Amino acid sequence: MPLYEHVMIARQDLSNTQAEGLIEHFGGVLSDNGGTLVENEYWGVKTMAYKINKNRKGHYAFLRTDAPAAAVQEMERLMRLHDDVMRVLTIKVDEHATGPSVQMQKRDEREGRGERRERR
Repeated sequence: MPLYEHVMIARQDLSNTQAEGLIEHFGGVLSDNGGTLVENEYWGVKTMAYKINKNRKGHYAFLRTDAPAAAVQEMERLMRLHDDVMRVLTIKVDEHATGPSVQMQKRDEREGRGERRERR
């Protein structure tokens, strides 16, 4: 089955448990349609670059799935209809990365970052 990665932004006025409940709900939608939720990460409340529906912040969640295209389309359709979900991004990937996503890694553990140069 194809592999997908999804990022979802939910309204800022939800509690953490409600935001995590959304992840479980949409994982259930996938499993009902023949897919599986491989891994999920709750990134917490983050400030957005611009306002969406008069909100400056949102609950971010990251999902890794293994599902047929029909299951992903149904999950996206339900996410877009849900009042608490503001944005959804879905990307088809060749393989899932192992370990935590870049957002969950500590700043010291991230690779490829050089030392800062001193400004004059």
